Amino acid sequence: MELIKRVSKENYYLDIAQTVSERSTCLRKRFGAIIVKNDSIISTGYNGAPRGRANCNELGFCLREKLQIPRGERYELCRSVHSEANAIIAASRENMLGATLYMCCTDPRDGHIIGGTNSCMMCKKLIINAGISTVIIRETADEYTVIDTQTWIDDDDSLSGKFGY
Repeated sequence: MELIKRVSKENYYLDIAQTVSERSTCLRKRFGAIIVKNDSIISTGYNGAPRGRANCNELGFCLREKLQIPRGERYELCRSVHSEANAIIAASRENMLGATLYMCCTDPRDGHIIGGTNSCMMCKKLIINAGISTVIIRETADEYTVIDTQTWIDDDDSLSGKFGY
């Protein structure tokens, strides 16, 4: 009898986060995030305008792109609530304590995975305060980066003066 090869648990949850990214309304990058604790999905989130407001895909333009703002900067000009923030909003704090957030970024034009991404400074602060202990970010279909959020506390990039990711 031949053994069936199973996808790793990390890639299983990253596959789900990638599917969640397909709901994104961003014209630049689609992000999907899921929060998992004790092998149960607590919540999901994708980047898009606040409920009731027009999304960039409906307006047909992205202000940050129009102004050529580099990634990771000037998020106050972005119409979207980020995927991590939306996932956090949808969960209770007690369910997030010690949880893992899985995130995937895809290209809105062709759906391919965009590696080398990370949470912005605002989302890092939300993740830390939510009590999420680990963030796993998809790099390729099989590879991912694991971040212990304690490193975001110990290596406080908000003091560096550098922006972006």
